[in-house]
Amino acid sequence: MAASPDTVVITCALNGVLTDPAQHPVPYTPAQMAAEARAAYNAGASVVHLHLRDQTSGRLPSWEVDLAREVVDAIKAAAPELILNLTTGVVGDEINGPRACLEAIEPEMAAMNAGSLNYLKVRSNGQWAWPPMLFDNPVSKISAFLEVMNTHAIVPECECFDTGILRSLAMFEAHGILKPPYTVSLVQGVASGMPARLDLLPILLDEMPKERPWQSIVIGREEVWPIHRRTAELGGNLRTGVEDTFYLPGGGKVDGNGPLIEAMAQIAREVGREPATPAQAREILGIQKR
Repeated sequence: MAASPDTVVITCALNGVLTDPAQHPVPYTPAQMAAEARAAYNAGASVVHLHLRDQTSGRLPSWEVDLAREVVDAIKAAAPELILNLTTGVVGDEINGPRACLEAIEPEMAAMNAGSLNYLKVRSNGQWAWPPMLFDNPVSKISAFLEVMNTHAIVPECECFDTGILRSLAMFEAHGILKPPYTVSLVQGVASGMPARLDLLPILLDEMPKERPWQSIVIGREEVWPIHRRTAELGGNLRTGVEDTFYLPGGGKVDGNGPLIEAMAQIAREVGREPATPAQAREILGIQKR
């Protein structure tokens, strides 16, 4: 079935990075990730965005190619139709780890962090929640990732943490380092990035390159859900998962990704849109048949 304007791609942000799996329902073993991916697919997701984590503590990022292959094989066995979107987020200019994983597993999509951000948060007592960190994504690093993605027919998912990063996409296109197909993610709710505000969405859309698939990534608790609903109303695609929130629209805490995707699919249907199948999602996102 072909996609229609009333069809919406739902992405499950499967696990994220650093959140302690001993305290939160975050999958990190291949078996856990496969089971959660299947639950997300059953609930209406057509894409899963995933992070690789070390298998000792489950806390730290991993770029082990063998682990990447094991995770991908497990997910494909559990839900073979799903579109896989691999993170590439790494601090510093050493990208051999994520590049090797992209080359080895050739996911259909990969995150492409489209600019740098001072990643900050202050506690109520005025102390930093973590040591101030520069999430550095200079043009040289972006170009290197895009070269790998272009070579392996991987669709970039351009993650934009502020309006300047969003506006840079048009310049990347004009220069020629970024070429369609690609998707745009509006990352909202990070303390030192764009706020999660309903009145900001139309401004962001006005600044975004036209005719490009886009979605909102909203970090927070139950207050994120009005942004998702407005995104659906404005024609955007949708993303949720335990990387972004642990809370349902009513405030209840989840024990996995499935209930979050179920809630997102319900919102989509309430505004007159139907969750895309993976085949429809490939058409919407410009993923070429391999």
